[in-house]
Amino acid sequence: MEHTLFVIAKLFTTALALVIAYQAYRGYQRHSTQLLLYVAVGFALVGLGGLLEGMLFEVLQVSIFDAGLVAALVTAAGMLSILYALYAPNP
Repeated sequence: MEHTLFVIAKLFTTALALVIAYQAYRGYQRHSTQLLLYVAVGFALVGLGGLLEGMLFEVLQVSIFDAGLVAALVTAAGMLSILYALYAPNP
């Protein structure tokens, strides 16, 4: 039961991140603000990082350490993208 709740929590978090990414991308399309594109990419990577960890561990039988490392790197890349969007000068 604990495993099922963990999977549900990961899927819910991924879904929330992808909804935010989609809304940021729609904002980018409407306003042509490139910084919103960085936000969209960042949230997509953050959301997919957790999902990727589960897929690597459960489906491909990668060690939990390696799966966690890959997920952490993908998530960090997403956070860097969001951080860039927050601190970059507005063109």
